[in-house]
Amino acid sequence: MADRRPRKVGILTSGGDAPGMNAAIRAITRTALKEGLSVIGFYRGYEGVVNKHYTELERKSVANIVQRGGTILRSARCAEFMTPAGRDKAADNLRELGVDVLFVIGGDGSLKGALALREHWDGQVIGLPGTIDNDLDGTDYTIGYFTALDTAVHAIDKVRDTADAFERIFLVEVMGRMAGFIALGVGIGCGAEEVLVPERDFELRSLINRIQDSRATGKLSCIIVVAEGVVHRGVKSLDERITIHDSSMLAKEIQRETGLDSRAVILGHIQRGGNPAALDRMLASMLGTYAVEAALKGETDVMAGIHAQKRCLVPLAETWAERKSLDDFMLHVQHTLA
Repeated sequence: MADRRPRKVGILTSGGDAPGMNAAIRAITRTALKEGLSVIGFYRGYEGVVNKHYTELERKSVANIVQRGGTILRSARCAEFMTPAGRDKAADNLRELGVDVLFVIGGDGSLKGALALREHWDGQVIGLPGTIDNDLDGTDYTIGYFTALDTAVHAIDKVRDTADAFERIFLVEVMGRMAGFIALGVGIGCGAEEVLVPERDFELRSLINRIQDSRATGKLSCIIVVAEGVVHRGVKSLDERITIHDSSMLAKEIQRETGLDSRAVILGHIQRGGNPAALDRMLASMLGTYAVEAALKGETDVMAGIHAQKRCLVPLAETWAERKSLDDFMLHVQHTLA
């Protein structure tokens, strides 16, 4: 823990943007100002720290942003920060600017960067879980996850209309390279017949058999929600002559095997955008306030999270040390209701 009260704090958003980041920036800024601290915001993540691209933040600076998607501080990758020399430069800049605490809003890569920075800088770092993937361990939910679910569910509701009208199979690909939280939540929310997640083995023959069995019972349309990580890591076709590496190829393989009209819809980056849902605004506001109060108590090298409806501080290294697990009961719910 720090041995003196901080006087100036910095904020950055890094990695993929997530709806609710602005609400977190607002909460940190206003809580810090209320406590008599000065606040600066670094533009474009760690690039802003390395190259001293920043702005002073006041109450008016964060007015009318709680409802906005994206991030007013913007985001970027910074190759220079990945080097020890780049982190030395970032640390020198933080010392020159008089920053005592750096709040990092982002996913696992952003939080790893925060901990790496501490090897070069003796200030405090506190992370906030800002990622739609909901894959940071130690917190039940991450900022942006709820909005991503809503965005994908609303899109699939529209796809369902076309699926029913033309008696088609639709594979809807959602984000999640390593984690199936979005796919599972969306699959339950839209009543999908199938959900494919990276955490579970995928057997193409079993999937096709289930589709054929469902059609035999009179089910004339089918929605399959696919986490991108399932197909992007490669799946062998049934005759093993080709490797399937995207949802469009998987749809063609299903159509070839079943004779049923099959299409792919890739939702892509629309899941990251849009006005944050109420739950994300609330979560970001709560965690932003909590993070500042934790900093004032001297906490460092931790992420502010929520577990079992209680606020918690999780050591940064623990947020990625183990793979966050899907809820087996929710998988059971999806299978039962489908």
